[in-house]
Amino acid sequence: MNLPASGDRARYDRATAHLDAPLAIVDLAAFDANADDLVRRAAGKPIRVASKSVRCRTLLERVLARPGFAGIMSYTLAESIWLARSGFEDVLLAYPSADRTGFAELAGDPKLAAAVTVMVDDPAQLELIDGARDGGTQEIRVCLELDTALELLGGKIRVGALRSPLREPSQLAELARTVSARPGFRVVGLMGYEGHVAGVGDSVAGRPFRSRAIRLMQAAARKELAARRAEAVRAVRAVVPDLEFVNGGGTGSVQQTAAEDAVTEIAAGSGLYVPRLFDNYTSFRGRPAALFAQPVVRRPGVGVVTVLGGGYPASGAAGADRLPVPYLPQGLRYDAQEGAGEVQTPLLGSPADDLLIGDRVWFRHAKAGELCERFDALHLVEGDRVTATVPTYRGEGRTFL
Repeated sequence: MNLPASGDRARYDRATAHLDAPLAIVDLAAFDANADDLVRRAAGKPIRVASKSVRCRTLLERVLARPGFAGIMSYTLAESIWLARSGFEDVLLAYPSADRTGFAELAGDPKLAAAVTVMVDDPAQLELIDGARDGGTQEIRVCLELDTALELLGGKIRVGALRSPLREPSQLAELARTVSARPGFRVVGLMGYEGHVAGVGDSVAGRPFRSRAIRLMQAAARKELAARRAEAVRAVRAVVPDLEFVNGGGTGSVQQTAAEDAVTEIAAGSGLYVPRLFDNYTSFRGRPAALFAQPVVRRPGVGVVTVLGGGYPASGAAGADRLPVPYLPQGLRYDAQEGAGEVQTPLLGSPADDLLIGDRVWFRHAKAGELCERFDALHLVEGDRVTATVPTYRGEGRTFL
């Protein structure tokens, strides 16, 4: 686990003393330091910011103003269009969409069509888009997605997310030909997200054998994918010589993916906030930048306090690692019988005896941007002051999923 710097709790308490909890903050010094570290690891290749891991327009603008960052990777078509209309000029939608209303809007607006690139891995998606145009004639920018999973024993063992059906370079080339032959579409990019490398920590506390197994798997996965991705890029470029970008990676694999000659840009977002799931990596160490505070409302007994709310589980396979973690003061833990509750959360440990009614406990969320679905504002902390309060997507009335 990332340990807090000396004085962080007192600093955050002073900065937010005028505010009522629950509340969420972003420590700007940590946010900027994390951004610098991502750029360092990318070694000269631009980083496309994953908006789902940030979900705050102000902070998207902040990071994109820094050298080394270019473009947004979005997660829904509605979000993509909203961001493009807000002035973001390069938005790659990372997932296929069935948003017919959104496609009609995209096909009918030249500025939107120039700013947004959509994901395709099946000819049926082209049919859906054409059926949704509603008279719109703008050319749709298309990115193809490569399945990055590691397959062993002839496919009997698969490690990696179930995403694109396009695994072989020949399949990608064939879809590139299909898109290129269809009026109203243009292939501009290729993407492959190796989540089993970028999103799985290889140094799990207290589990040395599992950690070793993960490192061996990831080494094999990186080697296999680098060769197959390079071949896929060559195959697609044979059909589309002017391919604009090849996107890969994620926060946990920035430097390894950047080392691939075939990749032209890296995707990352969680590394800006550094939620708890990104503590378990040997290749980098970030600074927790996004935290939330819950107020103490009860003292049920010795060694116990109860805070308001806190049951904010993250997406993914259910498990304890999807829960927020009590961070400050150090040494608090959940009651195994209750866990993190919808309305109240008991916390155990000797630090509880030093907490008074109204004091706050600081937590780290398990995943990055999902925290912003729980709060309508982020208080931006510099030193021991809140220097700005900015809306999250939710605070702007935008709940895209």
